[in-house]
Amino acid sequence: MPGKLVLITGVTRGLGRAMTEEFARLGHTVLGCSRTREGIDQLRRQLGPPHDFYMVDVTMDEAVKSWASLLLNSHGPPDIVINNAGVINKNARLWEIPDREFSEVQEVNVRGTANVIRWFAPEMVRRKRGVFINMSSGWGRSTDAEVAPYCCSKWAVEGLTQAFAQELPSSMAAVALNPGAINTDMLRSCFGASADNYISPDQWARRAVPLILKIGPGDSGKPFDIPGV
Repeated sequence: MPGKLVLITGVTRGLGRAMTEEFARLGHTVLGCSRTREGIDQLRRQLGPPHDFYMVDVTMDEAVKSWASLLLNSHGPPDIVINNAGVINKNARLWEIPDREFSEVQEVNVRGTANVIRWFAPEMVRRKRGVFINMSSGWGRSTDAEVAPYCCSKWAVEGLTQAFAQELPSSMAAVALNPGAINTDMLRSCFGASADNYISPDQWARRAVPLILKIGPGDSGKPFDIPGV
């Protein structure tokens, strides 16, 4: 498969880091961002050019606009955009969750996704080629107690993605991807020590990345899962 230009948000930990390393290992070029300077510096040292990483807060529209302008000028439109950056609330009943915490979950998971689409989609649409992967969750299609803000955000991602898919040329695709249960910091915040019973991000990425690379126009608007996770 010819090398793809892959853009990933939230690249410094969890699934973002694992996907970054797996795409690079398979010969694809990764452009990424995170709010963590230390993690970005580490990825720059580890992978180097042609991969390119920046400290960007996806909730800040102007910051995403500047980042998109820089990358589009230096690399051109990406072939795949993976809106992976995400946060979850601390386990608590909805009325016990502070407004600031509720808002942060929506800002990162929903607004961050929309901001990235806003500034990368126009050039990709002009070219009539490209795939958007918006990371969802099993909790974007079902619910559970004490994660209401997170469920709210991922149900929103599912709806946003389906509507967005209807706006794209038929040669492009947008899918909401449920990665399954993986032993990440996010899962540990909900499941505690029992998160150790699930596969690691690296194991997940080795299974998921080849499937992501096969997503095309025929998948657009459909919910997407990684089998066996």
